[in-house]
Amino acid sequence: MSDLETARQCADAMLAADRASAALGIAIAIPAPGRAEATMTVRDDMVNGFGVLHGGLTFSLADTAFAFACNAYDQLSFAASAHIDFLRPARSGDVLTASAVEDYRGRRSGYYTVEVRNQDDALVALFRGRSTNSGDSIISP
Repeated sequence: MSDLETARQCADAMLAADRASAALGIAIAIPAPGRAEATMTVRDDMVNGFGVLHGGLTFSLADTAFAFACNAYDQLSFAASAHIDFLRPARSGDVLTASAVEDYRGRRSGYYTVEVRNQDDALVALFRGRSTNSGDSIISP
């Protein structure tokens, strides 16, 4: 099996049990191992009292892309730390895409950058995450 096939099988296994992403309407694409794209349309029930997407949901979208990127190697990985900078608001009807890129992957940890952009390709948020892996398999027996 190729590295890309492994990454996509890991994503399929994760998605099968991911009720949070399903509830948020997040779709996942795996363009390459160590990369992931999570797309979500902002709904009316996702905006706060100011009419903009709740920051926690922006974080959730970025964190989802991060999770799928760092779990591409059939080694169960978890967030060890994460940070987000909110750059501009998103509003109801916006389509956001969080693109995660692997910056470094070691034996037990990895570092990832996630850009969240809207349908106009404007940068909405920047996320940095550090993962750690348990050594357990996601898809292999």
